[in-house]
Amino acid sequence: MRILVVEDDAEAAAYLAKGLRESGYVVDHADNGMDGLYMATNETYDAIVLDRMLPRLDGLAVVETLRKAGKQTPVLILSALGEVDARVQGLRAGGDDYLAKPYAFSELLARLEALLRRGDGPTQQTRLQVGDLEMDLLARQVTRSGRAITLQPREFRLLEYLMRHAGQVVTRTMLLENVWDYHFDPQTNVIDVHVSRLRQKVDKDFDKPLIQTVRGAGYCLREPD
Repeated sequence: MRILVVEDDAEAAAYLAKGLRESGYVVDHADNGMDGLYMATNETYDAIVLDRMLPRLDGLAVVETLRKAGKQTPVLILSALGEVDARVQGLRAGGDDYLAKPYAFSELLARLEALLRRGDGPTQQTRLQVGDLEMDLLARQVTRSGRAITLQPREFRLLEYLMRHAGQVVTRTMLLENVWDYHFDPQTNVIDVHVSRLRQKVDKDFDKPLIQTVRGAGYCLREPD
């Protein structure tokens, strides 16, 4: 399942994203309210973990705007404001649950699982497909034109991220944060090496390559014209 974390505190966001990924979730992150609102509006998520105090746009304004736009994605609001009035305000703004900081990750995870069990989010996606490339997320198998492709765990995670963002330019920073869990640039060629290996497996023996390099920007996986 896919979770959007909107949190401006880099350390808190990294801790939360790491825990969610270790629990089996795919995590996207925004560090301000405007970017969070844009991602929540234009992408499909099973749930949103939303900090209340955000730069550029307050968390309550984010959830209110989502609800007015008809978006019913479950929202768990995080806030240092734990008083009853603050919790009531968050829920009335459109939040589905409210958790005061500091919190135990185990409690956050339990609350998130409870929201997901309500069935308000989209149907869990178990297969990805771009052209003749297919990925079975449950069996952890990849095929292209029916031919099995064997991937290492990191290669699988890299390809999954590219396929979930098919047709979009994926930057180096996005890959470092979402595939390697780095929130800094280690100044290595780790991404180039893994993309090169992935191309050898996914594109080498086929007429039309799927993985494209976008000069000065990053990479894009797209179906050939």
